[in-house]
Amino acid sequence: MEGRNENIDVVILCGGMGTRLREETEYRPKPMVEIGGRPILWHIMKIYSYYGFKRFILCLGYRGHMIKQYFVNYEVLNCDFTVRIGRAEPPIIHHSHQEEDWTITLVETGEATLTGSRVKKVEPFIRSDIFMVTYGDGVADINMGELLKFHESHGRIGTVTGVRPYSRFGELVVVDGLATAFAEKPQMDEGSVNGGFFVFNRRFLDYLNADDSCVLEREPMNRLVREGELMVYSHQGFWQCMDTYRDFTSLNEIWNRGAPWKVWEE
Repeated sequence: MEGRNENIDVVILCGGMGTRLREETEYRPKPMVEIGGRPILWHIMKIYSYYGFKRFILCLGYRGHMIKQYFVNYEVLNCDFTVRIGRAEPPIIHHSHQEEDWTITLVETGEATLTGSRVKKVEPFIRSDIFMVTYGDGVADINMGELLKFHESHGRIGTVTGVRPYSRFGELVVVDGLATAFAEKPQMDEGSVNGGFFVFNRRFLDYLNADDSCVLEREPMNRLVREGELMVYSHQGFWQCMDTYRDFTSLNEIWNRGAPWKVWEE
């Protein structure tokens, strides 16, 4: 299974401005805000990588150059190295990290582009018939391999992970695993909500357009619901996004206590 997962693309939305986390995002994009000394984006990629998904497409926008710089300099930032001063030679890297087999494509999708348009704009880089999509600001102890198996088992176009944090995120109404309603901003305090961690068949790309105003969570998802093409993978474990400074503080405290999403070994 793991070898097959390596051929499935993981699209990560990294372009939003993160205005509710202005204390951190005024100077850097939200995916680069750190938990335990590492960008939350790295944590998300480590979760996928643990289950064999190692081909990533990052949709860049606000301060995207900082994400580019991080990965261009990844070896020297995360490894020991030797440099010879006065010689036109690159540093000699002494490998000490576990991400050698990641393939990362970084795509500028526009600073003001909305979520559906960002996914559409990276279509030329999506090579797999099934692909994953997630946000660049949420972590969970979700089993990505089981999520993929669930998607393949039902044969519909889309799968969204449903979580129950009793919060402000898009509510899902679920009947026998089938999504029957998708509300982006519900005014209620119970029910499953959109936790991200989507899986789509390639046909879903036809539901999107490259117009900057296409919102993944609105018409495209609601169209899937109307057509009976959106299933919900129910995740009962840990899930939290980093939407506010309070979330940022909470996630760092959880990391220090022993993060449930840390499935990988050091």
